[in-house]
Amino acid sequence: MLVLVIAALALGLVHFLLHRRFVRATAVSRGWGRCIDTVLVLGWVLAVVAAGVGSIFPTWLRPVGFLGLTWLATVFYLLLGLAIIGVALLGIRVVGRLRHQSTNRTRLLTTRVASGCLAIVAAVTVVYGVTEAASPSVTRESLTLERLPEEFDGMRVAVVSDLHLGPARGESFTRKVVNMVNEQKPDLIVVLGDLDDGTVARVGTDLQPMADLSAPMGVYGVAGNHEEISDDTGAWMAHWKTLGINPINNERTEIRRGAASIDIAGVYDYSTGAPYAPDLSAALRGRDDQRFVLLLAHQPNQAVEASEAGVDLQLSGHTHGGQMWPLRYIVDLATTTNVTGVDHLGPTTVFTTYGSGAWGPPVRVGAPPEIAILELNAPT
Repeated sequence: MLVLVIAALALGLVHFLLHRRFVRATAVSRGWGRCIDTVLVLGWVLAVVAAGVGSIFPTWLRPVGFLGLTWLATVFYLLLGLAIIGVALLGIRVVGRLRHQSTNRTRLLTTRVASGCLAIVAAVTVVYGVTEAASPSVTRESLTLERLPEEFDGMRVAVVSDLHLGPARGESFTRKVVNMVNEQKPDLIVVLGDLDDGTVARVGTDLQPMADLSAPMGVYGVAGNHEEISDDTGAWMAHWKTLGINPINNERTEIRRGAASIDIAGVYDYSTGAPYAPDLSAALRGRDDQRFVLLLAHQPNQAVEASEAGVDLQLSGHTHGGQMWPLRYIVDLATTTNVTGVDHLGPTTVFTTYGSGAWGPPVRVGAPPEIAILELNAPT
């Protein structure tokens, strides 16, 4: 509850800033000012409620959560636009002072026109982003891997990651993803964490369709950072087991195909502390170093250690491709490999998926959600 109070205060300050910039700075009429302030107050209330849906508040408030989080995406683009407008106004002021001319009228007109255009652009962008986020697509990638046994040539792996169920999305979205995965008839399904943004008690039932995932070689998964943030990682892993997902955090298992076998290993999330800290050494302990190993790790930053350990292929999620442009550029600074897609780090091939859902706002701009189908090929 304390976190929610802090969030409410922080959001209140942000919305007060928006009031200052869209009402006071534009000097609009009293009627327009009241309309804008009504929207801001309503948006603030929706955003505060959204912050607690799935954890503090019950999931029947999810429609409110969806609206509130969508509004936060709008706020993000409004703030981004206001920063640009601020730079332009500063430029006008500097030029005016150099010319010893008053720029008050010019700056007011610029503020009014630019603010109106910004509101329209932000709204259109978010509407587009909501549509994009609601429509995950199946993508395909072919990887040729040096040590992959011939018997595994052509193996198809479905990658499911970052559903972020809870505040904005629920069981129907899970069902949509599960159906899309099963339609591809993969040989192996891997789940890379961040399935939830809520507690097991409130959001656990939204994962129920995951029990229908089916693949001949099994369904394996590792925890993400949001399994810890939203509840207890151990509790979520226990719930995953009831759905037929086999957690392999800091563990490994052997997969056979014909006369050959490979290892599939997994680690807890890169940023998680005890007792759920990642331990790649434990996951790989006792294995045959000559055998191909596939590593599941929620964050691609695990690839540095994986490369040093001689991992052949690492599958990750977490980044969302930045989710909303231009955040990709910031995410890129914090990621040791490509933000999405295929990269190589020493002997390790890394594939990072955009993920299927969205964290926070159910909005994606320039980062389309996906269910990745990887075809693993042995060298010819």
